[in-house]
Amino acid sequence: MQQTPHTLLTIVNAVIIPVADGTDWFRGWMSVDSDGRISGLGEGEPPSTAEGELLDVGGAFVAPGFVSAHSHIFTSGMRGMTPGDNLYGWVGVQSEFISAADVDDIYWFTLHGCLDFIGNGVTSAYNFTDSRVVGRYDPETDRREIYSIRPESYLQRQIDAARDAGIRTMTAIRVDSEFQPVDQAFRVFADAVDYARTEVPAHLSLGQSVFGAVQWSQAEQAARDEVHVMDAHGIGNQAHFLETSEALDQQREKFRWYEDAGAFREGFLFGHFVHPDAHQAETAASSGSGMVWQPTSNGRLGSGVADIPRYRDLGMPIGMGLDDQSCTDISDPFQNMRIGMYTQRAVHQDASIMMPREVLRMHTLGSAEALGVAERVGSLEVGKFADFLVVDPSSPDTGPVWDVSASYVFACGLRNLKKVFIGGVLASENGVSVHPLAADAALHLHDRVRAAATRSGLRLAWE
Repeated sequence: MQQTPHTLLTIVNAVIIPVADGTDWFRGWMSVDSDGRISGLGEGEPPSTAEGELLDVGGAFVAPGFVSAHSHIFTSGMRGMTPGDNLYGWVGVQSEFISAADVDDIYWFTLHGCLDFIGNGVTSAYNFTDSRVVGRYDPETDRREIYSIRPESYLQRQIDAARDAGIRTMTAIRVDSEFQPVDQAFRVFADAVDYARTEVPAHLSLGQSVFGAVQWSQAEQAARDEVHVMDAHGIGNQAHFLETSEALDQQREKFRWYEDAGAFREGFLFGHFVHPDAHQAETAASSGSGMVWQPTSNGRLGSGVADIPRYRDLGMPIGMGLDDQSCTDISDPFQNMRIGMYTQRAVHQDASIMMPREVLRMHTLGSAEALGVAERVGSLEVGKFADFLVVDPSSPDTGPVWDVSASYVFACGLRNLKKVFIGGVLASENGVSVHPLAADAALHLHDRVRAAATRSGLRLAWE
């Protein structure tokens, strides 16, 4: 007989920022049940019948955990890599390094990256797993040189690491049909999907997706292969597309490959989408496809500025992502919001073109909507998972609060982030993970990155 959930935790004396549509901030309380879901919230004091632990946050902000809708979490040991390269140069060096990583390496790289995300307030992520294919892409010839293909366990261990970290993930898997017999590629893809569905608990799984890679493909068939697995498994696709101004004609031609293959639909996402022409933007929007914006990495790699107000006006679902630690360096969603918003204001010469509440929604509920998981995460609403942050604007002191959304987005940051909860359970406090493997993850990361760099012929600043 199924037991009725009971109250596990009640947060009081909070400035709650629900981010739910039709709501505004309020001073009050929120309760979490034993299933890790929000069971109640309201203004003022909680009901006198409140049970469980009482957490008084002393007037701090309580807001939903951030959703990174575009992430490559295995890159946690690559911060500061290629500080002056654009996308293709950066990808080339990253590929050289990761070619020397083995199955155990990728587990610890991913685990460290997931714990880093959590410590910085990201409680849900779309995670592009690193492909089994070891090779390098040459944009001048639009060809990829393949060195080898790793075992399937290379994918599985990345799924294991995200699960073990306790972060909610949507797992993205690449269809490597250009580099092995197509039936084999489809089987490997299906095996990875089945592994994720079997090995990741339902409460941590946000589903599976296609790692869209036609931007890097040589044959139009690649787009049809991605659509095949989308249909076969009933899943979406997020394609890296029109990210950089390099080889732009090649990229734009491949848009037609997706279009002719029938890929565009609700659940299809464009990652980056910095350089579409008018036809491409309008076609994407009219099909129900969305886009995911990575302002920090687009700036770091000199990729350009996505015209977010244009996509907004076209009605595209818009999410935000931190991309990865090797091209954002600090997985900081507060920084990501500010860089994005300030860049839009500067480009459009309009300080009202994007407001704090809108960009906060994009990095929480908007990202959840783009991924199709907004019924579970992205806002503080009864029935959703109790993934939330305690952010204290008085520690260190940011001064009087003139506007709650503006204070949260403009003035607060990681230094104000005091606690991170996933499912109502404390996951990080004052930037320090409470995970039992956190210290081991740091030790493994340093040792294994050093060893992989040596094997790949690359050199760290110090050994």
